[in-house]
Amino acid sequence: MKLKAKTKKIIVLSVMVVLLVATGVLNWALNDKLLGADDGGGQAAVTETFFASYRSDREAARESEFLYLDAIMSSETSSAEAKAEAEQQKLGLVERMETEMRVEALVKAKGFEDAIVTMSDEGVNVVVGAGEVTDQQRMQIYDIIQSETEFSAGDVKIIPYA
Repeated sequence: MKLKAKTKKIIVLSVMVVLLVATGVLNWALNDKLLGADDGGGQAAVTETFFASYRSDREAARESEFLYLDAIMSSETSSAEAKAEAEQQKLGLVERMETEMRVEALVKAKGFEDAIVTMSDEGVNVVVGAGEVTDQQRMQIYDIIQSETEFSAGDVKIIPYA
C-alpha cells in the first residue's frame, strides 16, 4: 500500500511534534529532579540542568533533522539530486555528531566538570563547566580542536558556564 505524499508529510510532522513534546517533558523532569536533588537548588544543580537540557534539546533537533532528510530520501516526488543532497547532509550530520562527542569527551578528560561542543561550517563553540578558563586550559582546548577538526584557534569560541 503506497501512501500519498501529503499523508507522508503529515506522519513526519506528527512524529516531529511528538518528539518535541517528549523533549519538553524530559526537560521538565530533569529540571525537577536535578533541582530537587540539591538542598537549596544551588548552582551545581543549575549547571547540571543546563548541560542535560542542552543535550536533550540538541538530540531532539537532530532527530527532527534526520526525519526530515529521511522523508526527502524516501519521497517518490523528490528528484535524484535532492535525494543525493539529503543523503550527503545526513552523512555530514553524523560525522559532525561523532566529532562533537569525541571533542566533548577529550575536553572533559582535561578536568572540566562538563562540556558541550557545537560545530558549524564557520567554527566551533565550546561551553565548559567552569567559572573561568585559564590561558593554559584555553590552549588545551584549542589543541584538542585543532587535532580533531580542520578548524584553527581563531575559529573556536570558548564559553565558561558555572
